[in-house]
Amino acid sequence: MANRVETHLTDELLLELQKERYVTIATVDFETGGPNVNAISWVYAVDEQHVRFAVDNRSRIIDNVSENKHVTITVIANGTTYSISGTAQVKVDKMEDIPLKLALVEIEVNAVRDVMFYGSKITQNVEYDKTYDKAAAEKLDRQVMDAMKRA
Repeated sequence: MANRVETHLTDELLLELQKERYVTIATVDFETGGPNVNAISWVYAVDEQHVRFAVDNRSRIIDNVSENKHVTITVIANGTTYSISGTAQVKVDKMEDIPLKLALVEIEVNAVRDVMFYGSKITQNVEYDKTYDKAAAEKLDRQVMDAMKRA
């Protein structure tokens, strides 16, 4: 996909974004107008045009999206790095049946780019561990992913 700009998620990227994974999201800071980057893991691609994510509803991400809807998600998958840009809106202020106060945000995808530098590929995927109670983390992850799918 190098040097091409797609207007939607490819089939392989859609599959990668239908499970919990590490991504970064860049928003425009509502106070400074500069970039603001956060790491998130509750992300779900509904279809080739829509990606949802859940974050604490007090997160700066929510304030930023409320002021400027332009966002970019960076995903490392399939041996490369993708930049997925679009416009975001808060779909749900507080998700139901979740023990945390999470907001659901939906991005309408308008550009997907392979941004890996020339002549290289990712040889190992990003992995992370939850540092709190493993059973509680798995339960919460299931609840959030199920809620994002249902919304």
